[in-house]
Parts: sequence; C-alpha cells; structure tokens
Amino acid sequence: MIHVFCSERGTGKTKALIERANNKAEEAKGTVIYIDDDRRPMFDLDSRIRMITTEDFKLKDYDELYGFLCGILSEDYDIETIFIDGLCNVVSGNLEDAAHLFLKMEKLAHNYKLEFYININGQCAAMPEFIKKYVA
Repeated sequence: MIHVFCSERGTGKTKALIERANNKAEEAKGTVIYIDDDRRPMFDLDSRIRMITTEDFKLKDYDELYGFLCGILSEDYDIETIFIDGLCNVVSGNLEDAAHLFLKMEKLAHNYKLEFYININGQCAAMPEFIKKYVA
C-alpha cells in the first residue's frame, strides 16, 4: 500500500514522517527503511531504522529511483516499510511524469507485502490525479 502526505514546505511533514517511522520500527518484525536526500534526520530516527541517503547515488529520474528501490529490496527480503521523504528532492523531474513509478511501486507493495510512505511538497488539491488516490 502507498500512502502520500502532501502539503507546502515547512508544515511539519518530515517531522510527522519521522514519528511514523519510529512508531513502525517499534512494532516491525522486519526491516524499516527511511530514504532521504540528505542525512539531517539520521539522529531523529530510531536506531532500528535503516537510513539511506540518496545524495551519494545521484538519482536523476523516476526510473532510477525505481531501480534503486528494487536494489534495496533484492538485498533484504525482510523489508516491510519504506519511507521516502521529499520525493521531488530525492529525484528531479516533473511530478506528472511519476505515474509509471507509482504503478510500479504499487506492484512492489502488492508482491512484497510492503507499505510505502511518501512526502511530497505541494497542496493535495494540486497533485496529479494518479497521486490523489494515495493521499492519506
């Protein structure tokens, strides 16, 4: 299942995502992953959460992010939740072009029994239609 949280920059999305990740880590039987474009949240996350920063990998587009997610999943079969903080910060590109990424992530979520939690900067009403169905 995919859950998207959207609102303007500076409204507390990251803080709420970190809190949700920490809560998931307490109850998780498997691995919880937190993906961000930098290391700022590292010390706020529970030590059981695997923090991955994308700044070292220079992901360019949504296809590369999907490949990155598949690589993470192939390395650890026990992953149950993936948090992505600031989708448009992790990769550049027009949000309208992310439809295929969300379709592929939906298949990953189904096939691997995963939950995705994603923060996106912007008003929910302004999100593309394919994202609105995931808005929490």
